[in-house]
Amino acid sequence: MYLEHFGLQRQPFKITPDTSMFYTGNKRGAALEALKYAILSGEGIIKVVGEVGAGKTMLCRMLEVELDETVEVVYIANPSLSPENILHVIAFELKLNITSESGKLEVMQTLQTYLLDKHAHNKQVVVFVEEAQSMPIETLEEIRLLSNLETNDNKLIQTVLFGRSEERRLGKGVTC
Repeated sequence: MYLEHFGLQRQPFKITPDTSMFYTGNKRGAALEALKYAILSGEGIIKVVGEVGAGKTMLCRMLEVELDETVEVVYIANPSLSPENILHVIAFELKLNITSESGKLEVMQTLQTYLLDKHAHNKQVVVFVEEAQSMPIETLEEIRLLSNLETNDNKLIQTVLFGRSEERRLGKGVTC
């Protein structure tokens, strides 16, 4: 029906988001621009909340596509991790030289050194957390503590939490 009526080459409403089918209407384009601005401005922690099917994952994927090469993205699809493991996951995604036996202090030092080097080269690191409402509260606190890594005027790492709006602990944020 959609293919013929709108002259489309493939199905527009699949479960897996297709960024080539992104629709900027109904404030989605404005939300994407606001998120890009917040990330590029170094806003620390950003929350994107909305109902199931509102387009949070599509916004996440569009950000990955539209952010330039100065922004390195760490994507966490399943945040049901312990506070001890979240730092390891971030370090692993950044391809840092740590092992599963590395202690928290070593992971934090390695991560901070890496982030300072990125900052010195005018680059940013942002962590996207999908399904953030599933994250244990202690892990959410560990993510919050990461936002304390900063220079005199810039955050060294940013986090964008994508989650369902019915989850109260995420609070208010950019609404889809």
